[in-house]
Amino acid sequence: MRLASGVDITAISAAAVMFILGATSPGPSLAVVLRNTMIGGRGRGLACAVGHGIGFGFYAVSVVFGLVIIMENNPDIFTLMQIIGGVFLLYLGIEMMRAEVKEIEYSQGKREGFVEGFFIAFLNPKIAVFMLAVLSTVLDPSMSSDTKWFIAIMGMTIDTIWYVLVALLLSNSIILTKIQNNQKMLNQITGVLMISLAIWTAYRLSGI
Repeated sequence: MRLASGVDITAISAAAVMFILGATSPGPSLAVVLRNTMIGGRGRGLACAVGHGIGFGFYAVSVVFGLVIIMENNPDIFTLMQIIGGVFLLYLGIEMMRAEVKEIEYSQGKREGFVEGFFIAFLNPKIAVFMLAVLSTVLDPSMSSDTKWFIAIMGMTIDTIWYVLVALLLSNSIILTKIQNNQKMLNQITGVLMISLAIWTAYRLSGI
């Protein structure tokens, strides 16, 4: 169904469902938001969520306007981004494994949280591959520019809202206290998850 302005409501609705399913799937992004909320409180967690949304938005725009094809036609660029992303995950994982239990520093780390959130999304080109795969049934070459922009901005907005809600939930005083009391264990679990993802990325790239 199209509005008089040329905006395709059917395509937008289908894309919204796919973005929601993608955002709510557990993975390294959730782990990074958890990590930042755990060590920096609500402010850092929210900064991380916004950073992730902007990084996700880069790929949303890339997919709907076909820029991701450039990456597909230049496998070296795609591979390089995967390598950098894997190294970044390995670094975060080791940092989590080595992290000492400490009190939450509510007034610090918002910039670091934003940067971590942005790069955990930006250095994951598989986000673009995922969106290209799931949106291939939605996107149409004849689709209006307004519809494309709406879908891209909607994807970034849904992703940001989801992780903002996650940060807000995790920063609830009761939940945050429980997280703080189990910080060592959560650090170890999160660290193992990130290191495992880094190893899996290396395995995939090796072609074994």
